[in-house]
Amino acid sequence: MDVPPFPRLAGHPLRWRLLTELAGGDLRVRELVARVGQPQNLVSYHLRLLRDGGLVTTSRSAHDARDAYYHLDLSRCATELTATASALHPALTTAGPEPVAGPASVLFVCTGNSARSPIAEALLRYRTAGAVAVLSAGVRPKPRVHPHTARVLRESFGIEDTASETRHLTTLTGRRFDHVITLCDRARENCPDFGARVRHWSLPDPGDDYAAFTRTAVEIDTRVHHLLKEPL
Repeated sequence: MDVPPFPRLAGHPLRWRLLTELAGGDLRVRELVARVGQPQNLVSYHLRLLRDGGLVTTSRSAHDARDAYYHLDLSRCATELTATASALHPALTTAGPEPVAGPASVLFVCTGNSARSPIAEALLRYRTAGAVAVLSAGVRPKPRVHPHTARVLRESFGIEDTASETRHLTTLTGRRFDHVITLCDRARENCPDFGARVRHWSLPDPGDDYAAFTRTAVEIDTRVHHLLKEPL
């Protein structure tokens, strides 16, 4: 019997290290090189194999188009792991109980605080029934939250109560959070230190396109779902 694709692809020590680093958030090649302590050409080679295998995706940085962020597709990894377990024995695919989020404080940051970060704030609050203290802010907030934000949260998730005012990051100076998550590349480069665990989700600005808002909200919800699998 052939070995399933996931263990063949992820079983290499360096590829496994790259996957574990990306599990904490989106990173650039030079950041991965620094973390794993291997030459860039070797890291790039193994990233290409992971990308070809569908476990990792890339996107151009909105801050610097010459750069790219690598993202671990946790949903694809979960599917592949389930298939691997099933290939060994059907009983191994039985799902365990859903983890319960503990008390924590989370700050989501994007540039305008008009789309991505308020969507993330609303979804995390919704998925934890308010058990997690969550806020969002922008490094250069727009005057108002985009109307598509409330629309997509209402139509796709049934969330009715959403903020209409944006928040400037400077209004949170002196606050401390357990986790800070940046959702756009420009915000990542301009986010101050809140004494928190920081991770980056590299997501494009949906602009004024409602279809793009829908895709963005689905992607954020997927990432929130995986975030809640971790101890907060």
